[in-house]
Amino acid sequence: MIPQEKLEGLLKRHEELGNAVARPDQLPAGEYGRLSRELSELSPIVETVLSLKQARKELTDLQGILEDKGSDAEMKTLAKDEIHQIEKLIPHLEKQVQVALLPKDEADARNIILEVRAGTGGDEASLFAMELFRMYQRFAEVMGWKFEVMEMSDTGLGGLKEGTATITGKNVYGRLKFESGVHRVQRVPVTEAGGRIHTSAATVAVLPEAEEVDVHIEEKDLRIDVFRASGPGGQSVNTTDSAVRIVHLPTGITVQQQDEKSQHKNKAKAMKILRARLFEAQREKAASARAAERKSMVGSGDRSERIRTYNFPQGRVSDHRITLTKYNIDEVMNGEGLKEFVEALVAADQAALLAAAFEEKKQ
Repeated sequence: MIPQEKLEGLLKRHEELGNAVARPDQLPAGEYGRLSRELSELSPIVETVLSLKQARKELTDLQGILEDKGSDAEMKTLAKDEIHQIEKLIPHLEKQVQVALLPKDEADARNIILEVRAGTGGDEASLFAMELFRMYQRFAEVMGWKFEVMEMSDTGLGGLKEGTATITGKNVYGRLKFESGVHRVQRVPVTEAGGRIHTSAATVAVLPEAEEVDVHIEEKDLRIDVFRASGPGGQSVNTTDSAVRIVHLPTGITVQQQDEKSQHKNKAKAMKILRARLFEAQREKAASARAAERKSMVGSGDRSERIRTYNFPQGRVSDHRITLTKYNIDEVMNGEGLKEFVEALVAADQAALLAAAFEEKKQ
């Protein structure tokens, strides 16, 4: 049960923020934006808190009717029915408040850089990587997000060696961060004469977009090469040295960009990807340093971790972290069906956080 004083503290803070942003001229420079964001984040929580507070008051009032010797039998019967309904509602509202108060990953609200690479399995892995890339593009459309291709290295046979895109919208990283890892496909390749099922894989990385203030990159730590862009099979797609390769010397992270005809634009895109990779590396280092911290039940986001299998002969998609299996593979690959997996993973992570918070209280 959430203590009443904690609920009152939330309501008081919400009122303070409302009063502050109502008088922006009295705020220090830069404070209005920060306080407005905090107010926006707190407002939906406060709505639930007010509902919970009202439900608790109604329960107390109804229990008073039952204890009042002057109440008639019919009124007590009605009170008992209402008590039964409110007693079912209160735990639901409390859980909503608890979830809203869970520690937030500050990166959840960020846009992302999505990277999809073909893994083991040759041409079949490349074809599957392309299907995954398109799946996320369609899912972005379903969610009302913007999907922008940054780089695509295709095989010339309809497959994808590596694809990079930015996805922009509300809470993109918070929804898609559990997609990082190895995605496995089981099906009969079109080139398989014997009809045998093959297993191939593709790797997905979901990186929160980083700002310059998040990651400081020294010019001396970069080696920047420019060269002529080429298409599949060595086909020239540009007659100038517009492609850019950036190597971050301290970490060895290498980013290559050649989709744009402008060297300047390719460099800007490459730096954006490099910044995101360095930011994610910092986050992973910080997370591993907190060795005693809870391990999320939905996995670490490690790209070497097998997270999901897509079995086409059975029409089955199975997520191995939350033992969720659905037989709607066409809907999943079309983006719409992916939503159920995304929501289940978010809910599982929230449940794990709540369980960890409960264990901490017991200790």
